[in-house]
Amino acid sequence: QVQLVESGGGLVQAGGSLRLSCAASGSIFSINAMGWYRQAPGKQRELVAGITRGGVTSYADSVKGRFTISRDNAKNTVYLQMNSLKPEDTAVYYCNADVKVKALKPWADYWGQGTQVTVFS
Repeated sequence: QVQLVESGGGLVQAGGSLRLSCAASGSIFSINAMGWYRQAPGKQRELVAGITRGGVTSYADSVKGRFTISRDNAKNTVYLQMNSLKPEDTAVYYCNADVKVKALKPWADYWGQGTQVTVFS
């Protein structure tokens, strides 16, 4: 059993910052890619940022230059530093991880429960 628990969401004024954290726990042999997705009301879930185990990052065009993803492999934790927040960043943010629970098991996708980020102008 693998759990991903997000924290750090909240209410912030436009131009402000928030830092999201997501810690993976449970029966974990290895974690490959990790990422952050978001889903606004009435919209599809979209990839915000991703990071490989080796630290290679990728970002949605809408957040480039404002958001930074990082991870601590020793803690099985991924972070999302969000600066210069805009009202259009308002969404539920979900953590995702590609996890292997045992050496001979296949990689599997796990999701956190989501954390609300609300940006007001």
